[in-house]
Formats: sequence, C-alpha cells, structure tokens
Amino acid sequence: MIPTLTMLSRAADNLYWMGRYLERAEHTARLLKVHLDLTLDQPAEAVAQRRQYVLAALDLLEDMDEVTSEYELTQTVLFHEKNGNSVKSCIGAARENARQVREQISSEMWQQLNQFYLYVEKVNMDALWSGEPQEFLEEINGGAHLFHGITDSTMNHGQGWNFVEAGRFIERTMATVRNMNLYFCPDGKLPQETIDNPLLDEDLLWLGLLRTCTGFEAYCKFYTATLKPNNILEFLLINPVFPHSVAFSVSMLRNALEGIVNSVHKPLSERSYRRSGRLHAELQFAQIDEIIDGDLEAYFTNIVDQCHQIHEAIYESYITYDSPAEHLELV
Repeated sequence: MIPTLTMLSRAADNLYWMGRYLERAEHTARLLKVHLDLTLDQPAEAVAQRRQYVLAALDLLEDMDEVTSEYELTQTVLFHEKNGNSVKSCIGAARENARQVREQISSEMWQQLNQFYLYVEKVNMDALWSGEPQEFLEEINGGAHLFHGITDSTMNHGQGWNFVEAGRFIERTMATVRNMNLYFCPDGKLPQETIDNPLLDEDLLWLGLLRTCTGFEAYCKFYTATLKPNNILEFLLINPVFPHSVAFSVSMLRNALEGIVNSVHKPLSERSYRRSGRLHAELQFAQIDEIIDGDLEAYFTNIVDQCHQIHEAIYESYITYDSPAEHLELV
C-alpha cells in the first residue's frame, strides 16, 4: 500500500535532508582529498592559492586568515564545530534525520549510517594527520557510496526513496554548479591577487576541478587527456550520461520528483516537478557555443536560483508543517 501524503509529509523532510547531507559530506571530503593529493611537492605559495579554491568552494573564504596550513584546513573542513557543513556535522545530521524515520528506511540502511557516524565520531585529528588523511577521506567517500548502494538495494523504490534521491541530486547539482562557477568565473570569489597572479599550473587547476567531480577518467574517454576549458565546461555541464554532470543530476532530480507526483496522484503541473522539467529541458537542448558566448556567470547563477525554487516548491507541495529553519539556512 502506498503511503498517503499526510503520513509521509514529516518523514519526507527527514528523507530529503538525509540525502542532501550525505551528498554534501561526500562532496566536501572529495574536495579536500583532491587538494591534498594535488599539493604534494608544490611550492608553498601555490599551495596557499589552491587552499583558497577549497575554502571558496565551501563558502569558507572568510576564514582564510585563520586557515593557514593544510592541518588547519583539514580540521576546519572535517571536524570544526563552528562549521555546520563540516563532514562530521553533515554525517551527524544525516544520522539524526535517519533516526527519526527508522520505520521508513531499511535496517541495513540504518546500520550502515550509524556505523559510518560512529567511525567518524571516534577519529582523533592529530592521529589522523600523523597517519594518512587521504585514506580517511577515501573511507568517507566509500561510506557514502556504500550507503547509497544499500539504499538502492534494500529500500522500496517508492515515495520515500524518491525523496532521498531528490535531496541527493539537488545537492549534487548545486555543488557542481557552484564549483564550476568558481573555476570559470573567479572574479569576486577569490582574492584579486590570486586572480591577477596565478601560481597554480593551469593543467593542475583544471585537473582539480574534474577530480572534485570524479570526472577525469570519464572526461578522457569522451575527449582526450588534453584539458581544454571549453571541453571541461561542456562535459560537466551538459553531458547526459556522466553521473556528476549538471544535466545528469537534474535529470535524476526530475525523475525523483516525477515518482513523487505519481505516488501522491498529483498532476504533472505540480510546481516542483514542472520546474525541474523546465531546467532539464534547458540543459538537454543547450548548445555549449551559445553558453560560452553569453554571460557564463549569469548562466550558473540561474541554475542555482532554479534549484532554490525547486527546493521551495518541494516544501510547499509536500512538507505540510512549519519548515525547519536550521535546514532552510543551508540551502
């Protein structure tokens, strides 16, 4: 029997944010791992500039004066209590949302997420740094991947599963677009000195963007190992089959919202589904030459704005109680 909208409205919020928080934790851990990998044997000045990209991507650039080493960056990104979007905070928030909907998820999902949380909770920063922090970051990404695999294998692919998917892919869309905006349109997002006097090798810069989206190997299969900005833009923005491209993520978001619409017998004119469909169509029929010739930053901003509108429509249509402020602040 399909749950009614009233039965699932409060659970929908928890499932949606569980998907978002786990995607956010995975993205953050991957950003940090790529940074640590690419800064090995690099000059200190270049490492400092690369650090700015990580802080800016995570909206932490105002902490730049306090975060002056890779140790401090790792602590801030992974564990800092003042950083509500740290990996530890996001995994803890995902677990809390899962705890509130234990009856809606499988026991295997809860077991994986609870073990994942306990693993992160017991990590000591000094011990982590004296060992191999990259291995820990791989465990974070692997733990998130394992959870999503367990979710796909053990949870009914109904209304609740679609809310998890909607949260996962709206978060991925926004994270990817914001990251691309930083690399392709750095003005106003990075210190002007970094923009005017770049110390980073250009190939390493573009390699970093692709790797933060898990896209380097897939990119090479579509193009070559030659890193051309226009090809990277096309690949990450409108490639329909790469899982971390914007077009693919929006397609999955639209599919999830279509599943929700069908499960509650709403018309296909429902706002969140209609808006996701519009964004999907824009990306599906986009031409990269036209995008490049236009205002690229405005194009990125428009996608993020549309994601905000989809999020608001999801709340208006399916979350029938007062919206929790602590979630809405993180959109």
